[in-house]
Amino acid sequence: MGFSSCFGVCSSCREKTANETQEIATNNVRMFSYNSLRSATQLFHPSNRIGRGGFGVVYKGVLRDGTQVAIKSLSTESKQGTKEFLTELNMISNIHHPNLVQLIGCCIEDNNRILVYEYLENNSLASALLGSKGKRDELDWSKRAAICLGTASGLAFLHEDVEPSIVHRDIKASNVLLDENLLPKIGDFGLAKLFPDNVTHVSTRVAGTIGYLAPEYALLGQLTKKADVYSFGVLLLEIISGNSSSKAAFGEEFLVLLEWTWKLFTEGRLLEIVDQDLVDYPRDEITRFIKVALFCTQAASQQRPDMKQVVKMLSTDVHLNESLLSEPGLYRPKYSGKSSGCDSSRISSQPGKGKQSANPFTASELVDSDTITQMVPR
Repeated sequence: MGFSSCFGVCSSCREKTANETQEIATNNVRMFSYNSLRSATQLFHPSNRIGRGGFGVVYKGVLRDGTQVAIKSLSTESKQGTKEFLTELNMISNIHHPNLVQLIGCCIEDNNRILVYEYLENNSLASALLGSKGKRDELDWSKRAAICLGTASGLAFLHEDVEPSIVHRDIKASNVLLDENLLPKIGDFGLAKLFPDNVTHVSTRVAGTIGYLAPEYALLGQLTKKADVYSFGVLLLEIISGNSSSKAAFGEEFLVLLEWTWKLFTEGRLLEIVDQDLVDYPRDEITRFIKVALFCTQAASQQRPDMKQVVKMLSTDVHLNESLLSEPGLYRPKYSGKSSGCDSSRISSQPGKGKQSANPFTASELVDSDTITQMVPR
């Protein structure tokens, strides 16, 4: 009797879970069958592969109604339960912003977890910026500035206008997609963390990309919105310079991009970082953008601006108080021998010579009580 009862309870539980899952799924997320997505990608054919990340492979697909989509097949290593997975998807599917990739739906069958996104014609910023010469020629300064500002606006929306707030955790050039007009949309929420209003930071397993990782997150696992701000600052430098953040080939010391930018700043040669393909650009504006990147990448997370402040600094002709700038923080894995494994790491975080290291939130010369850098309209 007890044995039969046990089976009865389990069956009831499974039925209840299935009903709950269906209820969650039908609220906001369109559910696709595995076979339909398999067909849309021609059996997930390698020729349709358009991207790969730490959490899955992305394929171009065409639905039965002719709609082009980006189909991301997630890794089966995820430990997240089906109900939790769908709950998070529903929250994300409610988010609409011109600078965020729109989630269309998902598939959950057996061990398959697949996300379906809108398809963007021009692939990623990484492809456009670091790819063929022809594509780079399209990225004049006005387009690059629009990409910087649009990406900042999308990130500010995730941080400040969504409840609960979302920290992306993997802001980088390959996760910024470009539409037909080369306008940016932030994609890949596979690493996103939802933040309740009363939580200031979360200690978590580090996930992201070397070169973009904020030092306090990389070493201590302390995740806040300011980790995204740091990653965005690195991305700004990539857009301006046309170089990868992980390319350690600047100067005799073979500095990484962020180190090289700081060196040029301290030596008064900041414009030397600008991409040589940019032959016509406003010197004052591009200088301001570079300095914004340095504010975003300061070693102390509390000294970085928030993303709404970043949007203001990028979109308004303002004076930035350089006296509040301190040397960027840098997470640098240390490798031994020929191994690619990381055995130790360090943070470069010494304040620059002659720069203030006091908390800029309390500086009396700030325009607003909640701003980090002095911004006085010219």
